[in-house]
Amino acid sequence: MSLIHLSQLLRAPVVTPSGEAVGRVDDIIVRLRGADTYPMVTGIVAGVGSRRVFVGSGSIQRFDPDRVTLVHNEIDLRRFERRHGEVLLRSDVLGYRLIDVTAGELVRAYDVELQDSADGLVLARLDTRRPPRLFGLLKTPGGQAARDWKAFEPLIGDGRSIAVRRVSERVAALKPAQIADLLEEADRAEGGEILDRVRSFPELEADVFEELDPDKASRLLDDMPDAEVAALLSRMRADDAADAIMDLRQSRRRRVLESMPAPQRNKVITLLGFNPDSAGGLMNIDIVCCGTWATAGEALALIGSAQAVQPEALLQMHVLTDHGQLAGVVSVIALLQARPADVIATLMDSDPIRVAPDADLADVAVLMADYNLYTIPVVDDGDLVLGVVTVDDVLQATIPDDWRRREPGPRPVWEQISTTDDLTTIDSNGGDWS
Repeated sequence: MSLIHLSQLLRAPVVTPSGEAVGRVDDIIVRLRGADTYPMVTGIVAGVGSRRVFVGSGSIQRFDPDRVTLVHNEIDLRRFERRHGEVLLRSDVLGYRLIDVTAGELVRAYDVELQDSADGLVLARLDTRRPPRLFGLLKTPGGQAARDWKAFEPLIGDGRSIAVRRVSERVAALKPAQIADLLEEADRAEGGEILDRVRSFPELEADVFEELDPDKASRLLDDMPDAEVAALLSRMRADDAADAIMDLRQSRRRRVLESMPAPQRNKVITLLGFNPDSAGGLMNIDIVCCGTWATAGEALALIGSAQAVQPEALLQMHVLTDHGQLAGVVSVIALLQARPADVIATLMDSDPIRVAPDADLADVAVLMADYNLYTIPVVDDGDLVLGVVTVDDVLQATIPDDWRRREPGPRPVWEQISTTDDLTTIDSNGGDWS
C-alpha cells in the first residue's frame, strides 16, 4: 500500500490475520514531529462494541483502503486514553481549519492523505477542497488530496497536544497584516491559538494589533488582563496605542494608562487630547530632528540610529532652530545624494508644507496629494514641531472599512528562462524584461 485516504479508513473493519472482524476504525492517531517532518501514524482508535480501544502501529500488519489487518488474532480491550502530543485526525483535523502558511489564510481540512515512508505511515497531504455532492449527499472525497502537509499549521486540537503544536514558529514568519487577517476571520478558539503563538514574539504582537480592525482589537483586549494590555500598548506606536485606549471600556482606561511606562503613557495622553480625525490625532510624535549646523553625514547617522522610530517617519529629517522651531526639512534621498560634509542648511527646504494639529484629515490628504508628500510635520502656533503625519496613517484613515480586507488581485506568474549569455524574465502575458 503506497497511499490511502482518511475518508476510506474511517469505519473500515479491523480484522485479524484469519479475516475475522473485531471492530471498526474510529480514528487515526498521529504524532507531530515539527514543521519540516511529516506526522507519524502511531496507531488507531478502534471501536470494539461499546469500547474505544488503542491499537498501536506495532500491532497492525497492514493498512488498506477497506480494512486494517492486525498482526495477531487478539486485541487489547483497555479503553483508549489520549497521551500528550497525540493528534487524532478525525477529531482534531477533519472538518477543522488550519493555517495555510503559504497563502496566509485559514483553510478547512476535508480529507487527509496517508502515505508509506521509510519511517512508516505518515500524514503526507491535505485536501482543502469541499467534496462534491451527489443528490444532496457528500460523495467520498478519496483521491482529492493534493496539498503537501508541510504547507499548513494545525490550530485546533486536544489540550495535551498544545505544546507540540506551538513548537513551530512559521506563523511568526507571516506579515503582521496577514496575521491580523487570520485573527479577523478566526473564531474564538482559533483566534486564541493564533494569539498564543504570536505572544512569543512581543514586537510582532504589537505590530499585529496595529493592523487589526478596531472592533476586533477591542474584543481581544477585553479578554486580556490590564497588565497585559498595558504591556502590549507600550510596545505599539503611540498613535495606535491612543486609539486602542479609546476603544477600551471607560472603566479600564485609567487602570491601563497607569500601568504603562511613563514615557509611553505621556505620549498617549498627549495624543488623546486631539480629535482622532485631525492631524494631531493621526500624528506620530516620535521623530528625528537636527540643527541647521548639522552635516548630511551626521543627519544620516541620526536616522540610522533611530531604531525605535516608525520607518515612515524617517523619510525626511526635520531641521530645527536653536529655539526648537521648524526651520526646514530635507529628504533622506537628498541626504544620500549630498556629500557627507554638506551642511543641512544648504540642503533643506526652508519653507516646508506644515499643518496645525487641528487640521482636518481631508485637508492633510489633499496636501499630500498636491505636493507629493510622504510626511507632513505638525506644528503649534509657535512653529514648534509636535509630530509628523505619515502617508500610511492617512491611507489607513481614509480607506473605507469595507475595502480594507478586500481579496487581493491574483499575483502575476513569473518564470525565468536561463540562456547561455543572460537571464531573461518573462511575465505571464508574454512580455520580457531583460
